[in-house]
Amino acid sequence: MARSVERLGRLSVVGYGAGDSANSMVIDTATMFLLVYYTDVVGISAAAAGTLLLLVRLFTAFTDIIAGRIVDGSRSRRWGKFRPFLLFGAAPLLLIVAVFHVPDLEPAGRLAYAYLTFAAAGLAYSMVNVPYSALMGAMSQDARERARLASARTVGGLGAGTVLSIFVAPLLGPGADIQAIFSVVTVVFAVVGTGLYLVAAMTAREVVVRSVDKVGFRQSVAALRGNSPLLVLCVSSALSTTAISTWGTAQLFYLRDVLDRLNYFPLIACGEVMLTLLLAAVMPRLVQVWGKRRMYLYGGTVGIFGGMLVFLAPTSLPWLGLVGIFLSLLSAATVSILVWALIADTVEYGEWATGVRSEGTNLALLTATRRMGMAFGGGLAAFALAWGGYLSGAVHQSESATRGIRAAAGLLPAFLILLAVGVMFWYRLTDERHAELVADIQRDQQRLADVASGRRK
Repeated sequence: MARSVERLGRLSVVGYGAGDSANSMVIDTATMFLLVYYTDVVGISAAAAGTLLLLVRLFTAFTDIIAGRIVDGSRSRRWGKFRPFLLFGAAPLLLIVAVFHVPDLEPAGRLAYAYLTFAAAGLAYSMVNVPYSALMGAMSQDARERARLASARTVGGLGAGTVLSIFVAPLLGPGADIQAIFSVVTVVFAVVGTGLYLVAAMTAREVVVRSVDKVGFRQSVAALRGNSPLLVLCVSSALSTTAISTWGTAQLFYLRDVLDRLNYFPLIACGEVMLTLLLAAVMPRLVQVWGKRRMYLYGGTVGIFGGMLVFLAPTSLPWLGLVGIFLSLLSAATVSILVWALIADTVEYGEWATGVRSEGTNLALLTATRRMGMAFGGGLAAFALAWGGYLSGAVHQSESATRGIRAAAGLLPAFLILLAVGVMFWYRLTDERHAELVADIQRDQQRLADVASGRRK
């Protein structure tokens, strides 16, 4: 039986992180710039573009579930269960090129093309992101090693977003040829991202033993039915993702219209990178000392305080608002790192309870709820701004408008994180309990292997 708790090589960990660098080339480009591309280049109205983004993102929540079922029902004798999907992972990168190249059609034709290409890119992204996320659980069952992989994933995911924030965003000023810019960016990302997916596929090793290679639909349902840690984690993650998305949408408005400190934006971007790199370095050790669940709760609690500081900081003390922002970033990075390690643990819980290892379905359920959180977070921020009476283009916003912005940037995220932390108290799968389950599973597998060996003799 292959060992699942040996220390992973540095190449495997770095290679796994490279896969999320490729993922972020798709998701970050769309999240940061697709709305401005649709409105300013393609000529789609803001209302129509907003509806498009919301509907397609909800659609991709269902494509994640479909991808999970496909992953659970497949396995290559040569490449394993998950790596074959990374070998063909260039598809969403190629489709993002098509997303940012809308042809000169009639308005209805442009809108239809936008729906079709963005939905196709979302489907292709599901087919690579779900198996990529599930791959972590197949590389190790050790808590610290999974924390290393989760940290590498988070650091890798910073790559494209940092490049876009520092080098691409400043180019999108008045009079810029936005189409030409994204023609170059998306093609470069397609080439580089394809290479990164190949690196992830070639450096990963699937060492965790499973009793059932191809999981049927009924087996997946049975594995989910009694998996209470998975359901608790999905609810908590959906709430925290909604909070992070709400804050991310309102961040620009808060800095510009409340603190009058738009020049803080580059500082915050650099700070986020530094915080994430620091957390990635220390998280495996912190997990070893306190465990993943407790660190998740600690990280969420920091976010509650950060959100309240953002909401309450007076305009005369902008540094206090900045402190709240950095606490919120620290919380978001902590929770984001840990959720991927925690979801891998729920796979073993389901296997222990039912005898079936269903990585694809577990990861698909988590990513689907996170996609919904991303979609609803942007809507909550917009609703808060509308409630306050925000006026687009106004030099100075009214007191009620700034109150709405404060609510979107601080109060709502703090409340959502509070709910996420409260839900997580019901998560009973501690690292100690997980180690016991893994030992039970391995004993059962060894016993079955001994029986099978005796029959062959």
